[in-house]
Amino acid sequence: MSTPQLVVHRDKELMAQAAAARLITKVVDAQAARGSASVVLTGGRNGNGLLTALASSPARDAIDWSRLDLWWGDERFVAEDDPERNYTQARAALLDAVPLDPKRVHAMPAAGGAYGQDADAAAAAYAAELADAAGPEDHGPVPTFDVLMLGVGPDTHVASLFPELPAVRETERTVVGVHGAPKPPPTRISLTLPAIRAAREVWLLAAGEDKAHAAAIALSGAGEVQAPAAGAYGRARTLWLLDAAAASQLPRSLYPPASP
Repeated sequence: MSTPQLVVHRDKELMAQAAAARLITKVVDAQAARGSASVVLTGGRNGNGLLTALASSPARDAIDWSRLDLWWGDERFVAEDDPERNYTQARAALLDAVPLDPKRVHAMPAAGGAYGQDADAAAAAYAAELADAAGPEDHGPVPTFDVLMLGVGPDTHVASLFPELPAVRETERTVVGVHGAPKPPPTRISLTLPAIRAAREVWLLAAGEDKAHAAAIALSGAGEVQAPAAGAYGRARTLWLLDAAAASQLPRSLYPPASP
């Protein structure tokens, strides 16, 4: 378990640009060290804001996009063509603009596809895909992701792990179907905390006043069942990327922000 580090930016636009630059550096370094890199994407306004900033960055071509594996932390279990899918939004923000290898873009299954309306079967299939991608050096059922990004909800949820719901309590499976989510759509697919913690680095993104209370709770010693964001951490590093509004309720003991 890595101790959280904080970086606080003036506003959400600057946060997105800085996070995009940070991600480019991390991917380039991983590719130089190991030949390829793996990143887990997140949806929502902050995740999509980062991807939009990355798309417009002149440094984006430093990445060898053909040697990058992309995964998702969660997905709304809706039809393939639904504009609310995280995958669809990521394509619009960035993926369609860069030369990715389609075989290395690992979208979660959509409703109505091979698994019909069975989110649990779709989750099991994604878990199997992760297991197939894991090597002996990963020492577990998922690859050791270089960077796993998560948005933080106002209720402290990350991915589709909501406070007190069964998914946040899961300790064995790496991917689960989520039923009865408190925000629409109610049916989702999500990585679990054990899968999230397989990442070398976990980055939690929070911008806006509506995220301030959640950030304060998660960083103040709350339990992961009550505050799932508190249970999201990386093997080597856990990085909270905040704007000033989202950091406004943090205890003074957490300031000044740790250096990245």
